[in-house]
Amino acid sequence: MLRVLLLLIAFGGVGVAQAQGTKADYERSEKIREQFSNKVFRRWVTPHWFSNGDRFWYRSQTAADSFEFIVVDAQRGVREVAFDHAQVAKLLNEKTQKDFKASKLPFDFIRCADDFATVDFNAEGKTWRFERATNTLSEITEKVEAPKSTNEDDRSRRRRRSDTSEGYDPRNVRSPDGKWLAFVHEHRVCVRRIDGASGERIELTTEASEEDSYNGTPFYWSPDSRKLVALRTKRGEKHIVHFVESSPKDQLQPKLHSFDYLKPGDRIPEPKPHLFDIESAKEIKVSDELFPTPWLDHPEIEWSPDSSRFFHVYNQRGHQVLRVISMDARTGVTKAVANDESKTFIDYAYKQYLQLLPATNELIWMSERSGWNHLYLINSLTGEVKNPMTSGEWVVRQVDRVDVEARQIWFRASGLFPDQDPYYVHFCRVNFDGTGFTRLTSGDGTYAVQYSPDRRFLIGIYSRVDLPNVCELRRCSDGALVCELERSDSTELLKAGWRAPERFVAKGRDSQIDIYGVIVRPTNFDPAKTYPVIEHIYAGPHAAFVPKAFAESSQMQGIAELGFIVVQIDGMGTSHRSKAFHDVAAKNIGDSGFPDRILWLKAAAKKYPYMDLNRVGIYGGSAGGQSSTRALLAHGDFYKVAVSDCGCHDNRMDKIWWNELWMGWPIGPHYEEQSNVTQAHRLQGKLLLVVGEMDRNVDPASTMQVVNALIKADKDFDLLVVPGGGHGIAESPYGQRRRKDFFVRHLLGVEPRRE
Repeated sequence: MLRVLLLLIAFGGVGVAQAQGTKADYERSEKIREQFSNKVFRRWVTPHWFSNGDRFWYRSQTAADSFEFIVVDAQRGVREVAFDHAQVAKLLNEKTQKDFKASKLPFDFIRCADDFATVDFNAEGKTWRFERATNTLSEITEKVEAPKSTNEDDRSRRRRRSDTSEGYDPRNVRSPDGKWLAFVHEHRVCVRRIDGASGERIELTTEASEEDSYNGTPFYWSPDSRKLVALRTKRGEKHIVHFVESSPKDQLQPKLHSFDYLKPGDRIPEPKPHLFDIESAKEIKVSDELFPTPWLDHPEIEWSPDSSRFFHVYNQRGHQVLRVISMDARTGVTKAVANDESKTFIDYAYKQYLQLLPATNELIWMSERSGWNHLYLINSLTGEVKNPMTSGEWVVRQVDRVDVEARQIWFRASGLFPDQDPYYVHFCRVNFDGTGFTRLTSGDGTYAVQYSPDRRFLIGIYSRVDLPNVCELRRCSDGALVCELERSDSTELLKAGWRAPERFVAKGRDSQIDIYGVIVRPTNFDPAKTYPVIEHIYAGPHAAFVPKAFAESSQMQGIAELGFIVVQIDGMGTSHRSKAFHDVAAKNIGDSGFPDRILWLKAAAKKYPYMDLNRVGIYGGSAGGQSSTRALLAHGDFYKVAVSDCGCHDNRMDKIWWNELWMGWPIGPHYEEQSNVTQAHRLQGKLLLVVGEMDRNVDPASTMQVVNALIKADKDFDLLVVPGGGHGIAESPYGQRRRKDFFVRHLLGVEPRRE
């Protein structure tokens, strides 16, 4: 009891601590999702378009147990109830001797005539037709089929291989003219005539070996069947990771598990394209000067329709060179027709896009060469940039559609509106020549859209963390708002005690750039009290992580209910901003944006003094597990308590692709310098490490090596190893409870009172 009292005094007084971390707080925390679920209505629109494309209907949830059908005339922007619901209920009750309510009719979908004169539906095992003009109901024989989604997903994708027919086998591929079969025999590329002529095997190469072979290679025939491209791969090494499953379900004794798991610095396979002439049965020698050290992914080969050349993307190991290479099918001469080089990294995994336009000898290429992620139209013969398709201090997030006939590209973007959060997703269209740039959405929030089948209209649904969904109808020709369809009704949610997260912005380390985050308060928040602060961190450079869209509840809210202010922040080094913003992560994952995060927290506490920065905790999983431990090693003067789940604590111990992309290759001293293992002796504060013994995403040894280093440094810490647990085991009910208890115990200074 004396120990608890001393802790209470140290953390600012008995009265404050006693009011937090109580049994009531735990009960509220555990029920927060249930408390707020199904209390927001009119939040979605799923359109079902009439065949003429001028109207659509949808079903709107108006309350927990009521709904109505709406029809919208998209041409005129008129939204109306699809039919007289009270009259239909009355007539249906008369014919079925039931007691249906107008707000809860016994059907979920309808069928409307194109002239909107009739509405058909299924109910009570029969099909009915309601005449809108006469308000009459009659039985018909034609059953109404459930509507199929009309929201197309025509995202343009590159063709991955020359034969995409069903049953494609990359090891035995027929030529387009049906005369040849390509296959591998004893590591070498061979062909055989299959059109009635001699079926003798013809070897196209004799140089391959088991260590440098064509085994398992895809084949890419030229359209005229006269040339063949095969990938020859120099074998890499295997890196076998072992772990013991201590408590298997099917036997008493432990099991040993092993799997191949390449790590940074390992020798990787090196696939390179080789070109063969079928008529002469010889290889056309090609210099690999433009693709000397390929990344382990198989390059995607695409032939020009006239068979004069083929293209492939070369991603250089270390990810500082990304180029599109054109190879002359007659001479084997190679040329880089799109080329990006960076002193830091090229985000090939999340910011690569290529669309070849063979009819016009052009290609569309995504690049950050201007300092912002944009699209470029390039002459695929010369490599000359014909024009940027998009430009400005904003970023293209994703290409959705390439309309070759109209020479237009449809895409998603962020940062378009200076007065909005730069992470909000908006939808756009632009002509290939960069003209006709059209913002299809403009509301102050992040969007999801559904296009009408003919793409004349779109349904845009936008929201923010503090604004439930707003549903709009917009014209695709100019992005103009036709009409608002629904604005969410959150009355019941607010009655239930919901408190919106607060969007908060503060300057980062350079005193110039804005850093964005959210503040989550408990639903029983009292500004007269003081609250410890807990940061939820994930600083992986592959994206940004602060929530932008509306949600009724979150994991952060559940933690806040125990008596905390919980925040989430996107510091420098994360994605979706400028290249300079992103480059902070280059060979520097250990930075984790902490200089920005700490300044942001100090700015928030200056505005809200009830945020107690003497009691700051942090938690995260995977890369967030690495960062949360790093907080106590590198910034232990600020962060006091951390819970780290399945962390990739040493980037040399984690999966090769993710870590080499951001930390680079060859392996340099920065890997060791930023390792939580080598820095473990600097630990300050209270640390709980959580790991699943069967984590196949991050080698569990990554956590155990931190444990070993902490023991050697004579540091106190807590460890939870979960038998049979996989990646993210701290998100299990037990893991979440232990995390909450750890923060209550060490930030509030009280023992958890769950019962």
